[in-house]
Amino acid sequence: MASVALKSFTGLRQSSPEKPHFVTQTKATPNPQFRRRFYVSAAKTSPKIAGRNLRVAVVGGGPAGGSAAETLAKGGVETFLFERKLDNCKPCGGAIPLCMVGEFDLPLDLIDRRVTKMKMISPSNVAVDIGQTLKPHEYIGMVRREVLDAYLRERAAENGANVINGLVMKLDIPKERNSPYVLHYTSYDGKKGGVGEKKTLEVDAVIGADGANSRVAKAIDAGDYDYAIAFQERIKIPDDKMVYYENLAEMYVGDDVSPDFYGWVFPKCDHVAVGTGTVTHKADIKKFQIATRNRARDKISGGKIIRVEAHPIPEHPRPRRLAGRVALVGDAAGYVTKCSGEGIYFAAKSGRMCAEAIVEGSENGKRMVEESDLRKYLEKWDKTYWPTYKVLDVLQKVFYRSNPAREAFVEMCADEYVQKMTFDSYLYKRVVPGNPLEDLKLAVNTIGSLVRANALSREMDKVSL
Repeated sequence: MASVALKSFTGLRQSSPEKPHFVTQTKATPNPQFRRRFYVSAAKTSPKIAGRNLRVAVVGGGPAGGSAAETLAKGGVETFLFERKLDNCKPCGGAIPLCMVGEFDLPLDLIDRRVTKMKMISPSNVAVDIGQTLKPHEYIGMVRREVLDAYLRERAAENGANVINGLVMKLDIPKERNSPYVLHYTSYDGKKGGVGEKKTLEVDAVIGADGANSRVAKAIDAGDYDYAIAFQERIKIPDDKMVYYENLAEMYVGDDVSPDFYGWVFPKCDHVAVGTGTVTHKADIKKFQIATRNRARDKISGGKIIRVEAHPIPEHPRPRRLAGRVALVGDAAGYVTKCSGEGIYFAAKSGRMCAEAIVEGSENGKRMVEESDLRKYLEKWDKTYWPTYKVLDVLQKVFYRSNPAREAFVEMCADEYVQKMTFDSYLYKRVVPGNPLEDLKLAVNTIGSLVRANALSREMDKVSL
């Protein structure tokens, strides 16, 4: 098993590699002068399932759950997708990278706006235009979560997944190998105000895609993590002002809008989403939201708030994301990037990768799966995306720590090379090779910006004294 040689990470810490199941075979040679050779091959220890296919429950019907359920159903697995709020509108900026449209075959009418311009606005309201390096066909897609999530669930159902309007309350962990997991859930018939019906379901494996407050994570003792509170208002603004945001998004940084994150104004079909988030000062989230609205006041004046949303967003992967035949994906696993707060693509991607590992390990639903099968998903995920999370973590710590540092960050964003590297990495989710000379110039300029930021910070401290 080649993956055994790779390092595996749980959260941001290295964990012990799984122990493979090996069968050792001795091959005799006719000439005794040769040493005996040993051939090692992996054994398939999981039994075949008789009379049915593998059964998997996917708890949570967001991008992670919808993508996982579709992949499982296509792969011959009997799939049950649970979602309590089928009209769910998570408070989310709704930005998706261009590569997600192609990778997940999303119809273009799901995208409300194609953003080709962004403004990064500093604490002192210095605005830097971003997007000048984009090619004519490139854009950042803006979607409404209720539209995207519903589409992914419906597509999963079309491919054979059983979509259940229900809330999973408890998960019983089996004590014997290959025994079923039992989900206790409340089933609803879609009518508002209904009390629901208590039911149970036995399955062979579970994918927890039920968000930051995941009950599946609690059931496997996955541990806690820091989380941000995201607060967002959908504001219907006059048509003449909406023209300004036709293909433009804004990001505001500063202690007033968030001490450790940023505020945003993202365009949607007929309104703008205005929001902010924080980890360190959750009790002040409404104060930060007011400040974000005030920073954008002239551009959204005359607007009417049509919806208010708030939700926890994880800040780093959970200490544990897998136990037995239960795996976590999306927000439940903690897959939201620092600095940018991006989570939709990583949720959908993790759901698909986890489901692919189950389909492969079960031989298209014909065999029972084991923890080693699901662990392949984690190994692949960490190898592919762990560096991205680490880099963005460092950027947040360096540039979000004070207003002078944020001024330096916005100054750095004006650099065309920075914009190209940033957009190429974001749009296509791949590590973009840089130009050594430009990288050196960037390093020098970054150091210069930080030195100026520190000098400004010291002068501000003198004034405050």
